[in-house]
Amino acid sequence: MLKEMRKMRFTDLKDMLDKTEEMYKDRPAYKLKIEEGKYEVITHKEFRQQIKQLGTGLIDLGLKGERIAVISENRYEWSLAYLAIAAGTGIVVPLDKSLPANEIESLMIRSEVKAIFYSKKYDEIMEDIRQRGTTQVKYFISMDEESNTEKVYSEKDILKMGKELVINGDTRFIDAKINPEEMGIMLFTSGTTSISKAVMLSHKNIINNVMDIRSTFELDETDRMLSFLPLHHVFECTVGFLYPISIGCMIAYCDGVKHMADNLKEYQITAIISVPAVFDIMYRKLLQGIDKKGKTETVKKGIKITQLLLKLGIDIRKKIFMEIHENLGGKIRLMVAGGAALDPVTEKGFNELGFNLVQGYGLTETSPVIAAELTKQRRLGSIGKKFPSIEVRIEEPNEDGIGELLAKGPTVMLGYYNNEEATKEAIEEDGWFHTGDLARIDRDGYIYISGRKKNVIVLQNGKNIYPEEIEILINKIEGIKESIIYGKPDNGDLSIAAKVVYDKEQMKELYNIEEEDKIKEFIWEEIKKINKTMPAYKYIRDLIITEEELIKTTTLKVKRHEEIKRIISNEK
Repeated sequence: MLKEMRKMRFTDLKDMLDKTEEMYKDRPAYKLKIEEGKYEVITHKEFRQQIKQLGTGLIDLGLKGERIAVISENRYEWSLAYLAIAAGTGIVVPLDKSLPANEIESLMIRSEVKAIFYSKKYDEIMEDIRQRGTTQVKYFISMDEESNTEKVYSEKDILKMGKELVINGDTRFIDAKINPEEMGIMLFTSGTTSISKAVMLSHKNIINNVMDIRSTFELDETDRMLSFLPLHHVFECTVGFLYPISIGCMIAYCDGVKHMADNLKEYQITAIISVPAVFDIMYRKLLQGIDKKGKTETVKKGIKITQLLLKLGIDIRKKIFMEIHENLGGKIRLMVAGGAALDPVTEKGFNELGFNLVQGYGLTETSPVIAAELTKQRRLGSIGKKFPSIEVRIEEPNEDGIGELLAKGPTVMLGYYNNEEATKEAIEEDGWFHTGDLARIDRDGYIYISGRKKNVIVLQNGKNIYPEEIEILINKIEGIKESIIYGKPDNGDLSIAAKVVYDKEQMKELYNIEEEDKIKEFIWEEIKKINKTMPAYKYIRDLIITEEELIKTTTLKVKRHEEIKRIISNEK
């Protein structure tokens, strides 16, 4: 059954929903918390029926073929709206939930949307935009209002209206034909609205990535996924939403990073998709818990024994480390990290304890996943191998085999909306897409990312320094939350500098130091140790320490250029 499922082919998102409806009809698609201890379960058949009903309601409003935006925290109504738009109504435009009002308005104008779904958090913003009439939006649709008002439509009311229409034989949405080659999804890259690019993705792009994921990961309809990353982000949308729906999986929404451990237990989660920063935090907390119980040496011995047995084909890690697994719900069988480089220490540590932590790699422009590790096919430090439908190559590799990673295949975007110049820069005439990441590929096909091409620090002597590699080393120091490496002007050349964010409580708890100058002294000593492991041109020669978090995107990725701008302005 699993093999047959993994081989299934789809032409578009609507085709995926239709072909899997009967297969998973009675399986839970969502488990939603109504209040503490009270839940609502929505089956895959119910979800698909509601998609048809809401889509029919949208078409009846005159929105066939139009662009419709969605903005909210992660919730069922977001997922329902997304597929009701994409699978038969028009073009879906997911917007970043963390953007300020002026940027939300700017993206609504740029995307030329005619309607927008939103949660009550945005009531005031939407009312202001509606009154000023700067956008083309005719329908402001609330996810929370119970019924339509004079100014605001209700998602619930449109759903009821659509249900009546379907019962009375309206098949406009059900019979809708989708052209998989045309834009079906418009996504904005992170960054301010003046520089963010609108990525045009087709159903062909997205569905090919879903099929690649299905053929790579070994989840099935019995699995339960925790949705944590913002749904507007294509990594969460494709891997944490569309993929689980395609395999009959159940989705539950995380109440926030502080509640993640509780949610894992509460929903008996078997799979989680997140960013490396979250897995780093989880791993540190596990180690701290082990240490507080005085079991560090016992666990180390257990790792030695289980690793020896693994070489003989015997895997007893989950049994030996059962107590640790219970802390994370006891059911997890797959953890996927993406969006940034995963610290090899975190990956190795989790896997030694019997957790299956793999990493994937991709970009918004590639729908998103280009490559991923497999359970039985991994190499520490690599992002695994390319996906089945993708071709990859390294452009102009240096003596170490490092050059820009290029990708080609059906998941590469159509281009940037209204930006032919940027499209030509990103995609060559023969279809090769420039990822902007520097990488090397070993003889077995494993891909190793060195860092972003635009982040490379180039010294006068021609030496290249990849800041991400040094940041990983700094972030291993206990008590350090995060860091950023940058080039500081120094007598016509650049010297390497670091800004380090420390955890004050941990500094006191671990090293019994509280004063900032003592903390800086301690961190300098640790950095000197790191310097000794590297050639002299990579030495860190300047240090800033702070408790204030680095500037980040909603997926916890450091906005490197904005952070460096802040450093420079503070130094003036």
